[in-house]
Amino acid sequence: MPLKFPLRLIFLPLLALVAAVGTLSRPKTEVTGVRLYTLDCGRAELKDMAMFSDTGEYDGKPGAIAVSCFVIQHPKGTLVWDTGMGDNLAEKKDGADNGGIHMTVSVTLAEQLKALGLAPSDVTYVAFSHFHFDHTGNANLFTNSTWILNQSELNWALSSPTPGGVVPAVFSGYKTAKTNMINGDFDVFGDGSVRILRTPGHTPGHQVLEIRLKKAGTVILSGDLYHLRDNYLHQHVPDFNFSRADTLASMERIEKILKNSGARLVVQHDLGDFKAMPKFPAYLE
Repeated sequence: MPLKFPLRLIFLPLLALVAAVGTLSRPKTEVTGVRLYTLDCGRAELKDMAMFSDTGEYDGKPGAIAVSCFVIQHPKGTLVWDTGMGDNLAEKKDGADNGGIHMTVSVTLAEQLKALGLAPSDVTYVAFSHFHFDHTGNANLFTNSTWILNQSELNWALSSPTPGGVVPAVFSGYKTAKTNMINGDFDVFGDGSVRILRTPGHTPGHQVLEIRLKKAGTVILSGDLYHLRDNYLHQHVPDFNFSRADTLASMERIEKILKNSGARLVVQHDLGDFKAMPKFPAYLE
């Protein structure tokens, strides 16, 4: 979720809030199947939700969104999908305000990993739906992991001037971490159970994640293809998206996949969708 106000108002407070957290030392959990955990990585309350549709449906209406992260455990390793807002925001009990948006983090990503018996160094892969700051805030925790990066997204995020909502310092760890650069769909563990799907439009290299679970069936994590359940139902396109045409094409692709697979869509920023997931540390399998 990018923010609609001067970039300096985004970068300066966030750079101060986002910092690396020390490595934890607990053994990783062994699993025999695929598990999907939903983590609370922040909240944002907005005085005006207008930015989430370029056709006026939300103009002047207040609202709130979830900032979620996900841990996928697989017999071959652990994937973290999106890393939320910076853990240091949790140190500010009253949160932080920027241009009509109030941001809070009540529990850190590092603490939630610890509850699963994981240290950041135990995470095999980290991947991102896209590079806006609320999806990359804790990326630099995972310098010992392999970063699965979309080349188009990285090129865009590092372009000059820096795109709105992007804070390169929070994902600078890619420079020294092991990377796997991709340009399209990607099978993370090689068995079809966890796939990154290319869905450009919100940003040039935007992606969603498809997880095939033995009991719960197929789940698709939306990234920011949709911000609200209403965006999905009515194909509302935010006014800050990189390409409206690509967004609509990506929405059409995912709609067909949902229909053909019977998958469950999780709109990552929708509070209702977040609350409908098993309450951490419970999981889908």
